[in-house]
Amino acid sequence: MSNYFKEFSNYTLSLHRYTKRSIAMITDAFLCILCTWLAFTVRSKYWLTIKPEIEILTLFEDFNLYSALISVMIAIPIFWLFGLYRTIFRYTGFSIFFTILMSSLVYGLLYFTIGVYGIQLVPRPIGFFQPMLLFFAVLSSRLAVKYLFEVNVGFKKSFDKKKVLVYGAGDAGRQLVSALENSPEFKVVGFLDDNEQLHKQILLGQIIYSPLKLDKLIKSKNISLVFLALPTTNRSKRNKIIGKLNKYKLEVKTLPSISEIVDGRITVSDIKDLNIDDLLNREQVKPDLKLLNKNINSKIVLVTGAGGSIGSELSRQIVKLKPNKLILLELNEYALYKIYEELLTLNKNLKIVSLLVNVQDQKKLETIFETFKVDTVYHAAAYKHVPLVEENICEGVKNNVFGTLSVAMASVNKDVSNLVLISSDKAVRPTNIMGASKRLSELCMQGVYWNTKDISTNFSIVRFGNVLESSGSVIPKFKKQIKEGGPVTLTHEDVTRYFMTITEAAELVIQAGAMGKHSEVFVLDMGDSIKIKDLIYKMVNLSGFTVRDEKNPSGDIAIKITGLRSGEKLYEELLIGDNPEKTDHFKIKKANDSFIPFSELKKDLHELRNFLDANKIKDVKEILERLIKLYKSNSKIVDHIYCEKSIIRKYERNQSTNTDNDNELSNHKDSKIINLIK
Repeated sequence: MSNYFKEFSNYTLSLHRYTKRSIAMITDAFLCILCTWLAFTVRSKYWLTIKPEIEILTLFEDFNLYSALISVMIAIPIFWLFGLYRTIFRYTGFSIFFTILMSSLVYGLLYFTIGVYGIQLVPRPIGFFQPMLLFFAVLSSRLAVKYLFEVNVGFKKSFDKKKVLVYGAGDAGRQLVSALENSPEFKVVGFLDDNEQLHKQILLGQIIYSPLKLDKLIKSKNISLVFLALPTTNRSKRNKIIGKLNKYKLEVKTLPSISEIVDGRITVSDIKDLNIDDLLNREQVKPDLKLLNKNINSKIVLVTGAGGSIGSELSRQIVKLKPNKLILLELNEYALYKIYEELLTLNKNLKIVSLLVNVQDQKKLETIFETFKVDTVYHAAAYKHVPLVEENICEGVKNNVFGTLSVAMASVNKDVSNLVLISSDKAVRPTNIMGASKRLSELCMQGVYWNTKDISTNFSIVRFGNVLESSGSVIPKFKKQIKEGGPVTLTHEDVTRYFMTITEAAELVIQAGAMGKHSEVFVLDMGDSIKIKDLIYKMVNLSGFTVRDEKNPSGDIAIKITGLRSGEKLYEELLIGDNPEKTDHFKIKKANDSFIPFSELKKDLHELRNFLDANKIKDVKEILERLIKLYKSNSKIVDHIYCEKSIIRKYERNQSTNTDNDNELSNHKDSKIINLIK
């Protein structure tokens, strides 16, 4: 019997949608006739006293066929208008109740009015009672179909689904519960809300619980997931909520912020893993709209390194600010294609130019600046991954230092109005080549500016910490390691970092560019630095796992200490000097860092370029240490070419030594032979 139902269900599913709609309409027409007959039967005096089978015929004596036909003629169009025939029956749930209820109310009103007072073919009791019967009949038919498909086609049963609590009983929470109603993966078992007045109330068939009862709910209802439906809640309050959830072995997912919800509808597809920026110890810095628009709105804007993490986000923000034209410079073909295609969808009316260019080519840059009459340049092209730059020293220094120098010289020569250099906190007291090269690029910017007479270009430098989930960031790596079951690798137990969102980073660059004039260095007040080990614990816990350590040897995910990488620091800083100055933005400070006159720097740069061309790694490091007084390398040279050449030289020396020994031995043997011959 079950096989028969399964085959029937599969056959029904394979039917064309218009065939399915026709079947539904025929079924509803039959239900209209049936409910009309039932209404007449209930009204009849015979139905309570039926004994012989022959008396069943008396139940049809009062039945009025015209009442049934009127019911069909009114019901089918109304049900069509309310979308009952566009609903996929096997996915119907609690929401269908309201649709059928509203359509039945409208139907009942029309049926009673037209049948009783209009053409007067429907008895008054029938006009009142029949719509109620029809409502229950239609609702039962939909739910019956849903049940048959669930049982016979193999949809997940409710006890197989993950039990979910929705944190937030507001609009977003209600929409989310409605969206999850037919989810084959999740089953909502209640709301959580901090509002005491809502506790123990019922919303959409779900009880609203106090978060204080979460421990009991986890045990009694086998909760494995919590969805945060708090798109308008500020960062500090979200952090408190996340802190509470962090105590339990729960997976936490979230909805987008209100700014990301364009059309106001929440669906299951909007649910995503908990944003790591929710774990920051501060509110996201709000931008100043005047500063954002100053150098972009109605201007021709150019972004170098437009395909990178910062460059691409910077381009997204620029598109929103309505420039006259946006020019994307990138050396990586695929990265340029990807961001270009994305930006086209964001603003189809904006002229976007994509150019494959190496920023070290100053003549090409000057041609571009002159041809397109560029107003504002954001220089984001740089090699920033510390270990990779440490292993490829010459290319890292060439790109970061001489790329910046080329952009600065081209901007001055072609009278670009504004130039903004994107720097790094690793430029402060650097311990690695990447940081040293970024600090030297800052010195180049400052040197060029103060060396140029009657300069018309405003220079500015922006220095910030780690950007969450950018390329090379540890966050995506941690997520992947947690998903794979660990271990999560950590270089040192005490390592700390400053973090900011990629949106903050882009907005900071734009605002600083609007404030900068004399090649100032701007830094963001990023609050307290975050201990990476604590961040890992939060990420593991909010993924529904526990950390395996000495206190919890039976935990799920282990943390493996790997040791500091070449050039890596335990702590990052944002300022070289003390007492930073305030700016027009209360969260952006201006650093007071010394610089080298370009007349002195120029000679050293010429020497540095020669060393780079000759791949003289030791000399490159020495000149960096001489130029950047605070640069103290904390690792030996790990450049691949240098190391390989060192091995070859060592091998050649050994071979030379072995050859000399063989010659001496040969000479010694020859002398003995000669003596014997004599």
